[in-house]
Amino acid sequence: MRILLSFFLIFSVAVTAQAGIQTQEIDYSSGGAKLKGYLAWDDSIQGKRPGVLVVHEWWGHNEHARERARMLAELGYTALALDMYGDGKTADHPEKAGEYMNAAMKDWEGSKAKFNEAKKLLQGHATVDPKHIASIGFCFGGTVSLRMAREGADLDAVVAFHAGLPKGPVSAGNVKAAVLVLNGSDDAWLDPKGVAEFKKEMSAAVKDFNYLILAGAKHGFTNKQADDFRKKFKIDNLEYNKEADQKAWSAMQALFKRVFAR
Repeated sequence: MRILLSFFLIFSVAVTAQAGIQTQEIDYSSGGAKLKGYLAWDDSIQGKRPGVLVVHEWWGHNEHARERARMLAELGYTALALDMYGDGKTADHPEKAGEYMNAAMKDWEGSKAKFNEAKKLLQGHATVDPKHIASIGFCFGGTVSLRMAREGADLDAVVAFHAGLPKGPVSAGNVKAAVLVLNGSDDAWLDPKGVAEFKKEMSAAVKDFNYLILAGAKHGFTNKQADDFRKKFKIDNLEYNKEADQKAWSAMQALFKRVFAR
């Protein structure tokens, strides 16, 4: 009996050690470009669940995006931090980050293909319900997610954190996703007139749209490295804001609970 009990305890510990948040490096490609993805999910959850794409900042596919993928897995979703630049490359200076970002935006058809390839990859994961997909993005990634939504991407929800705001007409009824934008009141890179125009056109075209302003927050308020970047590169508009980060993340969770429960 003692031997059987010892075996049971050892077996239980082994199973527990393996259960929980799992991560996986994924190599994939789009249009000949080699891409690096990072998947996160909770294998202690039974059955399929919604999938969430995580689109990185202008710095590239870095730890910030990966951390958010793990945080989403802890909430019960399967998340894929995708790669919009290729080879998982990251920038170590704002000039290089701007170069990567501008190139990605200039080749929008190529960037859209990269996004859609990542979406297809996520939908094919064993834990994912392919009919329930959302996208979240930060800075450049928020702009990408918003632009995909405005162009009618088949997404349940899009959440943009400290994002640039796409310009141009958006047709009523074309946007399938619920859209939530979370920007800081003190983000100097946001033009008040442009914000007003964006809110007006999105409110007219999107059934489920919210734009939340986080008091006292600057650009990059979700990234814990923002303060280091501010000091290193003398960019006053960058600042991590724990309170704003938590409020924004809670707002995202509330949207997901509502949208995925439909």
